[in-house]
Amino acid sequence: MSYAFTRRRTAAVVLTAALLVPLAGCGSDDAKKDSGAKTGASGTPEADLTVLAASSLTDVFKTAGAAYEKSHPGTKITFSFAGSQELAAQVKQGAPADALVTADTKTMDGLKSDTGTPTVIAKNRLVIATVEGNPKKVDELKDLADSTLKVVLAAPEVPVGRYSKKILDAQKIVVKPVSEEPNVRAVLSKVELGEADAGLVYKTDAAGATGKVDAVEIPDAQNAIAQYPAATLKTSKNSEAAAAFVQWLSTPEAQKILKDAGFQQP
Repeated sequence: MSYAFTRRRTAAVVLTAALLVPLAGCGSDDAKKDSGAKTGASGTPEADLTVLAASSLTDVFKTAGAAYEKSHPGTKITFSFAGSQELAAQVKQGAPADALVTADTKTMDGLKSDTGTPTVIAKNRLVIATVEGNPKKVDELKDLADSTLKVVLAAPEVPVGRYSKKILDAQKIVVKPVSEEPNVRAVLSKVELGEADAGLVYKTDAAGATGKVDAVEIPDAQNAIAQYPAATLKTSKNSEAAAAFVQWLSTPEAQKILKDAGFQQP
């Protein structure tokens, strides 16, 4: 083999290697981009999250969502509020979402194959909501049995409806509601509009309607405690970001927001 041929072959090898280096570098960058979601300044993945949440969390979660987005730049949260039973149906039907928060553990337990491990983030209790000024003088649970009183309750399939039935049955109080609503906000609305004289709602919902309804406290011995579990959804395309939000709900910052809104600590 001649010396000139050897030099030409060596030069070709060097040139080929030089051309491959930037290509390899590009491949490395692409792999890094595809390896996971973009990480924000807070150290958690950035994402657009959809969270399915119980109706009774409507007001407080708007505040919590704004606080989370502020401390986690690059993350946007969209909430979809409905009765827990409606949310469960959405999950079963494959609705695109990242996390779920229900107003009872029973509904969440029925979705074990669809969620991560749930964590209770807050508790609540019931009160009797009456028309402002309480003109019918409703003072206690047994007053709801008055046949001249227009009482509205949530349907028994709804967590607040199930809690309502539980405490009324325990006191052997028979109530014939003028309507059974799909969520607690609908019950509250009926009372606010004067379409009902009274209804059983969560304490936090009545507190959020101060000036529109009155709230009659129910003694602890006659009451029920509602628990709010939160979990990621297995179908989420933003699993890391969803897990970060669910974990944040148990932090001191989130717990203060929930407490200020009248929720009890988990």
